[in-house]
Amino acid sequence: MSAKWQWLLSQLNRTLWMRAALFAVVAVAAALLAVVAENWLPASFPLAVSVDGVDRILDILASSMLAVTTFSLSVMVAAHSAATSNVSPRATLLLREDATTRNVLATFIGSFLFALVSIVALSLGSYGERGRLVLFLVTLGVIALIVITILRWIEHLTRLGRVGETTDRVEHAIRAAMEARTRHACLGGVPAPEEPPPAGAVAVHQARVGYVRHLDVSALAACADALDSDIRVVAAPGAFVHPARPLAWILAGADADARERVAAAFTIGDERSFDQDPRFGLAVLAEIASRALSPAVNDPGTAIDVIGRAVRILCLWRACGERSEEARHPRVQVPSIPLKDLFDDIFLPIERDGAALFEVQVRLLKALEALAVNGGGDFAVNARHHAGLALERAERTLLLDEEKAPLRALLRRIHQVPEAGATRGTTSGN
Repeated sequence: MSAKWQWLLSQLNRTLWMRAALFAVVAVAAALLAVVAENWLPASFPLAVSVDGVDRILDILASSMLAVTTFSLSVMVAAHSAATSNVSPRATLLLREDATTRNVLATFIGSFLFALVSIVALSLGSYGERGRLVLFLVTLGVIALIVITILRWIEHLTRLGRVGETTDRVEHAIRAAMEARTRHACLGGVPAPEEPPPAGAVAVHQARVGYVRHLDVSALAACADALDSDIRVVAAPGAFVHPARPLAWILAGADADARERVAAAFTIGDERSFDQDPRFGLAVLAEIASRALSPAVNDPGTAIDVIGRAVRILCLWRACGERSEEARHPRVQVPSIPLKDLFDDIFLPIERDGAALFEVQVRLLKALEALAVNGGGDFAVNARHHAGLALERAERTLLLDEEKAPLRALLRRIHQVPEAGATRGTTSGN
């Protein structure tokens, strides 16, 4: 199975309806299992179950599960609305993919359908004495599953939609994207050169306007081998594309069919995806900090929390670059992500919106100092650049020299960080 189809199946598995549909099918099959099991149990069994007893339990189960499902859906919508208002609308993409919420709702819907189908079959007389016993035992198992699910749901509701929980989800999504981006050099390819493509290269276009959500490098490698030509990717995951912008260049030329095969390796959508696009996650983190620093919210603590997460993420980027494996597809050239872009994505909005808050500026400059010390090289260069921008903005907004002096001292410390012997700032695998 190609990487693109694996990614599409993973996206399908993250949808709410897919998990609910699977649980519903299993529930209906469990309800009908008792009818089939009638022929497999011995004729004489010491335990007998009456029709009325099973019917009352199933009635209670069906009515309660319908109410619980409706309530859970309203809670989920409220949590998404809270995340949209207090965190970032882009962060709700991760809430929609929450595994616990999907499992809980699927369990409730499946239990409701199990009870409903069982009531109908029981009313039609489909169960004999042995079938009713099997139905009763399955019903007890469903009740135990519901109790466990409700306890998990109660615990999960204490965190669902909260600022800290949503921010933590964004950080984990960024870390996963960075590890995927750097596990193999340039998603399995080699870094694309910055010079224009050679004469005779053929551009690959597509008709849709949107963002590159996924790039199947293995499919591009197969096309490159078939064409005996290197392929240079222009639109990496996260890029905004339109019919006039090339997705890639086939360096040795190709016909229309080959261009279609290359274009099929790119998945285009209306929204960016976290999976192969760590810059999108950093932009969402910056949105969270900017919203927290707005006068309407006035929550500098969340911005300081985001700054700490940014340090962890960028240190991970450096560590992943050092562990990057050899390119698996040397005929596919994929653009790398400059370290400057990562710094700009996360720090520029915080520098702008937190310029008037002394505590935010102190934490920001200390974070930049930590990155300069731990990363060196381009990390130190970018840290000095952003520290200078942050101090310049703070100088124009802060009123007291007692607040400006510590910031100037932090900037001097950042400029004293040596660059010699430091690791490279842009990993070869990004």
